[in-house]
Amino acid sequence: MAKYSKSEVLAKIKNLDGWKLEGEEIKKKFEFPTFPDAIKFVNKVADLAERADHHPDILINYRRVTFSLSTHDQGGITQKDFSLAEQIEKESALK
Repeated sequence: MAKYSKSEVLAKIKNLDGWKLEGEEIKKKFEFPTFPDAIKFVNKVADLAERADHHPDILINYRRVTFSLSTHDQGGITQKDFSLAEQIEKESALK
């Protein structure tokens, strides 16, 4: 899977609400009513990531969770990252 150029990433990221390009990653922060709600969401995303064999970096700060996506073996952002971001978005709509 080929790494996207910066212009390709910027074009594709427009379709993902709230996601931002930072360096060689796309990121989004989610906020939840409680810490247990945040952890439940992280666990759901962990299942999605495991099925996709594509694992995000996850930062948990109490009720805030930040996902950072990059395809490390390609040295940047690929379709794998956008596919997982889309799945994360769908899951967040169900919360």
